[in-house]
This record gives sequence, C-alpha cells and structure tokens, in this order.
Amino acid sequence: MKIIETSLLAFFLLLPLVLADLRVGFYNATCPQAESIIQQVVQKQFATDSSITGGLLRMHFHDCFVRGCDASILIDSTPKKPSEKSAGPNLTVRGFELIDEAKKSLEAACPSTVSCADIITLATRDSVVLAGGPSYASPTGRRDGLVSNPNDVNLPGPSFSVSQALQSFTAKGLTLNDMVTLLGAHTVGLVHCNFFQNRLSNFQGTGSPDPSMDPALVAKLSKLCAAGNNPTTFLDQNTSSTFDNQYYNQLLLKRGILQIDQELALDRSTTGIVSGFASNGVRFSQSFATAILKMGSLQVLVGNAGEIRKNCRVFNPK
Repeated sequence: MKIIETSLLAFFLLLPLVLADLRVGFYNATCPQAESIIQQVVQKQFATDSSITGGLLRMHFHDCFVRGCDASILIDSTPKKPSEKSAGPNLTVRGFELIDEAKKSLEAACPSTVSCADIITLATRDSVVLAGGPSYASPTGRRDGLVSNPNDVNLPGPSFSVSQALQSFTAKGLTLNDMVTLLGAHTVGLVHCNFFQNRLSNFQGTGSPDPSMDPALVAKLSKLCAAGNNPTTFLDQNTSSTFDNQYYNQLLLKRGILQIDQELALDRSTTGIVSGFASNGVRFSQSFATAILKMGSLQVLVGNAGEIRKNCRVFNPK
C-alpha cells in the first residue's frame, strides 16, 4: 500500500509540471487577450520604426542563449548588482521600452499572469510577420528567471569562424542548419561600426581590407564609420527593412557586413545552405519558423519554477 501511495503522490507532484509545459494558447483561459495586446503594441512601434524587428530578434537571441529564454536580459543593472544588460554584447540591445509598454498593458488587463519571457517571444514573432516574414503559432507558458549575471553572457561573436560559432549553437542543442537559418535574422538588423570596422582596413594584420568584402562596400562603410560616434548600418544592404532571403544573396555577392555572415558563404560546410536559401525564399521562411521556435524553447522555466514578474526590469520583491 505504501508503494502505491508513494507512486500516486509522485504522480500528483509531477502533474502540474507536465501540464505546465509550453503550449500554443497557454493564456486562452487566464488572459485571452494577451497575444492581441502584445500585437497592438508591436504594430504601433513598427509603424514609426520598422527596424524594431531586428532589435527584438537580437533581444530574443541574446536572452535565450544565456540561461535559456527567461527574460534575464530585461533586468536593470544597479550599482550594487550588475545584470546581463551591463555585459558588452548587450550594451546595444534595444526594444526594452516596447516590452515595458506591453507589460504595463498586460498587468492592467491580467495582473501577474503573462511572463516577460513570453512577451519577448510573442513580440519578436509579431514583428517578424509585420516585416514580411513567416507567421507561426508560438507556444507560451514560459516563466521569468530569478538570476541575471553579466558573467553568464557568453555569446558567439561577430568575428567568429563558422566552426567557432557552431560550437556555441550545438552547445544549445541547435544544428548547423539552425545556425545558418537564425543568422538569416540579419536580413532586418542594424549593426554599429565597431562590430565590423576591423574588416575595413588592416584585416587580421594584413594592412588591407578583408578580401572577402566587395571593394565598393568597403569604400561605402569606411566613409560611414569615419564620421565618428560609432554609427549604424544595415546588415542587409538590399531590402533592409523586409524579412526575406536577400541577406543570403548579399553574402554570395561578398556583401556580408559581419565576418561571421560572410564566412557562411565561404565555408564548405555552410555554402550550400546559403545558396539554397538565396534561391528559395519559401524554404528559408519555413526553416526560420522551425528554428526560432526551437530556439524559443531553450532551457525554459515552466510550472512553478521562476516567477511572473510584475515589472520586467526588476525581480519581484521577496
């Protein structure tokens, strides 16, 4: 009898965790208007700044690659306790005000119900659709993390080789195809000069620009960056505000901005994937929807783990 009672107890203890796993429509009963509230906030922002799609994609990636998709990137640093926001790769992450606005509206409609982690995920999805990208149903039910430490931020860098970057992705359970696909988010991204300036002159100590960059692009970017104040340029120099497959076509023309971007077209392991996406936009869109959903489920907190923050920038008071 004791064995049966213990088994039943274990079953009922595990049941909430099983039921609380990510699923499409997680808030249908507790906050049915949640997804439409987030969508309206994104639409309003996109109408005045279409580059927000790239900003949210970067935020989503930087969040999920550090401790999983738990909104740890949203926590503000304080003099006594620095957060992920103060780590070098995150200093130029943007879109925090949009998340704040969505959270404020959600708290008014359904207090302490929708997680900040789900807001990032859904806002990113909605912004991709607005930019012309694929529409996909995104499972929800993530909880917000309780830790945000700048020392945990270890992201693949802009000057990584394909093999170096792949190590970062495979460590998260993502494949080579996932990596090439997710870097396709650069079809709508902006980047500061300091992330690629090393390619414009004295590349790897050669005294010359990176030979894998189109000389006309070198000249254009050199002029831009010489103006000072670390200006930005588009990662896709063709259809900069549209979520499409032109990023890959630009790589084939030696017009990748970041070194890791251009390496995708040069490395034997990835050049075929790049060519395939460049010639087939539908294939890229389908692959992107699959890959970003996979990324969005990395190390998520569910059930009673973590918390539902009332303010995305601070942990709930204990």
